Amino acid sequence: MGLRHSVTYFETPGRENTEAALQSALRYAKERLIKNIIVASTGGDTGLRAVEVFQDFNLVVVTHMTGHGAPGTQEMPKEVREKIQEKGSKVLTTTHALAGVGRGIRIKTGTWMPVEIVAQTLRLFGEGTKVAIEITVMAADSGQVPMDEDVIAIGGTGGGADTALHIKPAHSNNFFDLKVKTIICKPENF
Repeated sequence: MGLRHSVTYFETPGRENTEAALQSALRYAKERLIKNIIVASTGGDTGLRAVEVFQDFNLVVVTHMTGHGAPGTQEMPKEVREKIQEKGSKVLTTTHALAGVGRGIRIKTGTWMPVEIVAQTLRLFGEGTKVAIEITVMAADSGQVPMDEDVIAIGGTGGGADTALHIKPAHSNNFFDLKVKTIICKPENF
């Protein structure tokens, strides 16, 4: 008989699920002895809450890339970034693994690139699922998580957190080696 786990399905996506998603991920991490947590955070609220929840974990808070909202701007304020780092967690700001240059080509030419088709396909499972997989690749590529250990990645839909996945990480150049092992929680309707 295999391992059992109850999946939490939220009725709707969004930030109102943040606390429940973080707590579900914490329980799962403790049960499975997973020490590496990756969480998406744009302005920093989810990242700051994750710092409180995931004490004694290798916590990587992944922001939007600089320039995502407007050229040269970073959506996470410097003081929030510093608070997260003061608590011993990492803040990662880098190119989005499932956008980057491919998105630039689409915006300029109207031609969809394979990487954005992958992102759109992952959205079939919800925006938070796409985000969780993307931030896992970003953390792997930047050396923020060990490659021989599983991670829990937490993403959301339009703010906050509503999805948590147990993932075997992979680098972007080996993207299809990444494995989603377990859904911890996600929205049912999105």
